[in-house]
Amino acid sequence: MGGGADLPGAVLFACNRNAIRSPMAAAILKHLAGSRVYVGSAGVRAGEPDPFAVAVMEELGIDMSKHKPVTLAGVHDTSFDLIVTLAPEAHHKALQLAEGFAVDVEYWPTQDPTLASGSREQILAAYRAVRDSLFAKIKARFPLTGAPSV
Repeated sequence: MGGGADLPGAVLFACNRNAIRSPMAAAILKHLAGSRVYVGSAGVRAGEPDPFAVAVMEELGIDMSKHKPVTLAGVHDTSFDLIVTLAPEAHHKALQLAEGFAVDVEYWPTQDPTLASGSREQILAAYRAVRDSLFAKIKARFPLTGAPSV
């Protein structure tokens, strides 16, 4: 993940259910890049919107409440310059999707916060850790001068 790469025109983030990691990453890049990059997200399977993900993104002033999970199969526009996968299953599917297209695929292993247990605050802490990790990876990978920080 070199920070010196050019800013791609279109980025797709992919995970398992398009409910937490990929929509968080997409919302962060949209927040940082504005209209400079077209950003989408998808999952291997469509999940349900996750209220913890919405809550921790709202803490940064990023509204994810209207996110509707979609599947990789449901992505009709395949003209992405870069697909960033956040889970092994999504990486495998993205590589299949990218066959025959001029698209780069990067794998960013990202913890699944739904595996956290404990109190509400402990669960929220796991979601915040994923959010902050994605924020740092995005800022390191994409040349976004003047971008807001966490």
